[in-house]
Amino acid sequence: MPRHIEHIDAIARQKRRAVLYLEFHPKPFKQWRDYEFEQDPTRALVLAWFDGNGVPWVECGPFANPNFMAPYLGQVYIDVPYDDSLPAYRALCDYLEHPDGSIRHEGVRFLVMPLDHAMENAAHDEPGFWERWAEGF
Repeated sequence: MPRHIEHIDAIARQKRRAVLYLEFHPKPFKQWRDYEFEQDPTRALVLAWFDGNGVPWVECGPFANPNFMAPYLGQVYIDVPYDDSLPAYRALCDYLEHPDGSIRHEGVRFLVMPLDHAMENAAHDEPGFWERWAEGF
């Protein structure tokens, strides 16, 4: 069944704030075309922890680029504000990162999409943008 997956920059614009997300990378290194995120045990482990600890998440696409159509590779948006003073954010960081800020789980990238960067694609939100783009693809 087809499903709609929002780009991470579109989510940031909808939320009107910086947003957190994860990318998963194959290990050992494989070609992206050979990576099956559904079979990634690290991704499953992280998402199970999110579910078990009430961390809201949803699948998301990468930063939208009309010049390049990137495949969905298991990225997830984490619906926790990027705010070091929030207990939910601190718990998330404590799970994903070592005290020195390095990542705990091999193959995981914990990222933030700043709102100002997401706003570079604000034109994508105009009605018909992607339909016009698809006509010229």
